[in-house]
Amino acid sequence: MSIKQPLWRVPVPDTKDPTLKIYNSLTKSKTEFIPRNGRIVKWYNCGPTVYDASHMGHARNYVTQDILRRIMSDYFGYDVQFVMNITDIDDKIILGARQKHLFEKFRDQTSSLSQELIDRIHTAWKVHVLKNVSKGLPEQVKPQSGEEDSGWLRVIEFVQDNGLKAECVKRDEKFDMHLTTARRTFSALSTAREKLSSTHNQDDALQLLDESRGVLAASLDEELKHAVSDPSIFRAVSTYWEDQFFKDMDRLHVRRPDILTRVTEYVPEIVGFVQRIIENGYGYEHNGSVYFDTLAFDSSSSHFYAKLEPWSKGNRELLAEGEGALSSASGKRSASDFALWKASKIGEPSWPSPWGPGRPGWHIECSVMASAVFGDNMDIHSGGIDLAFPHHDNEIAQSEAHHECDSWVNYFIHTGHLHIEGLKMSKSLKNFITIDEILQKCTARQLRLAFLSQLWNAKVDFSESLMTGEVKIIETSFSNFFSTVKAILAVCDGQSDGHHHYEVPEQELMKELSQSKMAFRDALCDSFNTPDALRILRELVSRTNVYINSRGKALNVSVVEQSARWVGQMLRMFGLGEGEREELGWGTEQEGGGGGVNRDEILLPYLRVLSSFRDGVRRLAIAKGDDALPEILKLCDRLRDDDLVTLGVALDDQEDGKALVKLVPPAELIKARDEKRQKLEAQAARKAAAVQEQEQKRLAKLEKGRIPPEEFFKPPNVPEGTYGQWNEQGLPIADGAGEKLSKNQEKKLLKLWNDQKRLHEEFLASQRQQQ
Repeated sequence: MSIKQPLWRVPVPDTKDPTLKIYNSLTKSKTEFIPRNGRIVKWYNCGPTVYDASHMGHARNYVTQDILRRIMSDYFGYDVQFVMNITDIDDKIILGARQKHLFEKFRDQTSSLSQELIDRIHTAWKVHVLKNVSKGLPEQVKPQSGEEDSGWLRVIEFVQDNGLKAECVKRDEKFDMHLTTARRTFSALSTAREKLSSTHNQDDALQLLDESRGVLAASLDEELKHAVSDPSIFRAVSTYWEDQFFKDMDRLHVRRPDILTRVTEYVPEIVGFVQRIIENGYGYEHNGSVYFDTLAFDSSSSHFYAKLEPWSKGNRELLAEGEGALSSASGKRSASDFALWKASKIGEPSWPSPWGPGRPGWHIECSVMASAVFGDNMDIHSGGIDLAFPHHDNEIAQSEAHHECDSWVNYFIHTGHLHIEGLKMSKSLKNFITIDEILQKCTARQLRLAFLSQLWNAKVDFSESLMTGEVKIIETSFSNFFSTVKAILAVCDGQSDGHHHYEVPEQELMKELSQSKMAFRDALCDSFNTPDALRILRELVSRTNVYINSRGKALNVSVVEQSARWVGQMLRMFGLGEGEREELGWGTEQEGGGGGVNRDEILLPYLRVLSSFRDGVRRLAIAKGDDALPEILKLCDRLRDDDLVTLGVALDDQEDGKALVKLVPPAELIKARDEKRQKLEAQAARKAAAVQEQEQKRLAKLEKGRIPPEEFFKPPNVPEGTYGQWNEQGLPIADGAGEKLSKNQEKKLLKLWNDQKRLHEEFLASQRQQQ
């Protein structure tokens, strides 16, 4: 008879593991994330158009996308293939490069201030106010046709003085920028006219040019753009700003893409992509340009135009903005049609194509580059919410038209707008803070914490109070926690004291750690809810701190370490410890977003030896109690309170005679030390005052004892006539009238005489001591 094992029962889980759901712009809801190829995730992220300095809008978008990417790969364990593009040819790049080139060339050729120069800038100023400023002005305020400068100046001052700016901005969101440019140039012209009669030097001319650059560059471009044909002019601008962009991203600890694509490197593929769209019946050519036929696409039974924002497809303003400042609407069959290929014009770079020389349209770029890497489908496409329409909707349409598929992207995720102190940030409005500027005020870690504390797809209102208040509190709480835990671990020798130290408090902390891990996963599965995830980490830190402070010598270092290590791992997963070789916590970070050497790793071995030396000296001095004790203790305190404080080292004396070694920002230690010293000095001053008061009382008492008891009741020590007779000891026996004193009076006087005798003896003793 064979012996068999008992039946094994399949475990039934107590709780179901949550599934990742992502807010999908294609459904406007949280949908379960299901990659098409197992754990592989194909992800395309819209990169920057490189024509100017990176700003806070870029930080919001790319830091946030980096956080989501890290969560997907480092937490959920997906094999993310992250592709990002660089738009290195575009209307903004062309216009910016051309204007920069023409302005700098004109500036280099200007040798002196002249009436001709003033007239030229004045003409450009008039064009600027007529073309740009007037767009935001109410009709009743605009100057009459042919009115001189005084009329425009009157209008500008009127708008400024009567609070009409907000109303004008509603008509044209760029009004404030245009108005500022006009005022600045007019002021520079007025100054130049005053100087013209007395000087013609180059410095005054260059000052006028620099102050009026905004109007003159546009005027020069309109007049001389045909003369700009060298492709290197455009390449130089895009190459420079691409390099600056990635330097800024490195400072923000944003991971580089796995694959980087540039538009100018994919022009042949773009031409072929456009040809296929035409062949499939969704594109048409007109005068060398090719347009996407939105009506033909939308009328197809297998296609739908504007999947992301169908309500915006008639928005002419958004459509025009998507086409670019250098585009022409002529030849389009429908207002919603958009350019796939733009016929070349003077002053623009071009490439050969079947339709003649030209350049790619903006929307086609991402479709081609993403398709070149991923084919006819990808899991995730991401970008800022301002790109949803028309850019991303047009991407979807032309890609599905090319591939003849009905789902080019499975999940579209859009990061929310960034507002600065309540106002929407916009590079085109010159209302932006560069990344370099913000990193002079806060660190990359603090910036990332600010974004982590907000939902990735929500509007972020970035303000001074956010950084100096909430973010600083969060950062300090984590830093203090890791500093304390590392100090505890540094003095733990791992030897057993005969007790397991795993009682109710330890069990509760481990239970809270497990619950925190589950709640953390729930939060990230809920469409990357980082504010909740961050809150869970902070609450666990708080509970662990309570445990540390309550257990004393019964502290179980292991449970503290487990809690701290998991919190540190999750923070580093969010990108808060990038560049650090930290096993616990998140290390240190230099101001300006730069990472430094691992300060803990370098300093702690030396500091522990130094601390151990100090511990030994203190123990020896206290045990021996010899004459050197005060001086030795004073040296120890100087080491703790002065030398080590300036290094950012805190020594916390413990009951067992061993100090905890902590690394803390020097400024915090110096401030705490100075406040403690001020408090001690105040206490010492009060004590000294009390001692002085006691000394004054003692001296007064001694001075009173100067009188011998035999003379104490005799004039001049008492008023003349108080007493009439005294015995041989000087005690009164009769009053001034000769009447014998009562027994009660004699008793009181005898007590006073004895007190004075004691005081006089003390006085004489002090005199002998002084001699």
